[in-house]
Amino acid sequence: MGEFGFISDKLEIKFLILYIAARVVGPVPFEVLQELSMCDGGVDYFGFSECLADLVRTEHLELEDGLYSITAKGRRNSAICETSLPYSVRMQAEQNLVRCNEQLKRRALVGAELRAREEGGYELTLSLSDELDELMSLRLLITRQDMALDLQRRFREHAEEIYSKILADLYGGES
Repeated sequence: MGEFGFISDKLEIKFLILYIAARVVGPVPFEVLQELSMCDGGVDYFGFSECLADLVRTEHLELEDGLYSITAKGRRNSAICETSLPYSVRMQAEQNLVRCNEQLKRRALVGAELRAREEGGYELTLSLSDELDELMSLRLLITRQDMALDLQRRFREHAEEIYSKILADLYGGES
């Protein structure tokens, strides 16, 4: 028996998935869509999975390279049906979407690509953009893959601070 919630059937789960997919800022993997959809006790993993597959099959959602995005058909139907969702469920979904969209936007602005070089070693390209332009692009040659992966991870986590430190160092250590 499922937990108590306002969502009571598969049609409402589909409405919720479409509501979320219409508001997320970009394509997302299964896990992100699932986490965002679990904002009501009436949604369980199996119901969610089945409804998500149905929405892809009926071309309301598109699955490409492991990422889900809403189609024009899905966006139209979402707009028509969104008021069918209980207000409290929509508000909880909106709160979750704010956090998710902030993370997705930041991830899109911070680039860290790693490629193996034919000559040996690895090339790590790090970039930081704002919403208008690329602020920084830095290409590093690294000898070991584990070091390159660590630098990639650290840059993704602290890109803004690293950028500020580089500027401070270029200005002679003044902050």
